[in-house]
Amino acid sequence: MALGDKLLIVFLAFLAVLGGVIWMAFRERRLARAIPDDDLEAQQAADGRVMATIFGAILGGMMLTLLVAWLVFF
Repeated sequence: MALGDKLLIVFLAFLAVLGGVIWMAFRERRLARAIPDDDLEAQQAADGRVMATIFGAILGGMMLTLLVAWLVFF
């Protein structure tokens, strides 16, 4: 498999991670509109889910960076 093919697969994986984060953030935003203003626990739980997804995507991006470095330099 050529280097360009490997990097294309990594790029598609990056797009999948990015798409997942965007989909989840917009979904949570839509669901959070239905939460009453006085339900702070539900609001904090929604915020926590969004933050967990974002930080998980950051870790996924770091792993993709290491994969690209490994593909290019080894």
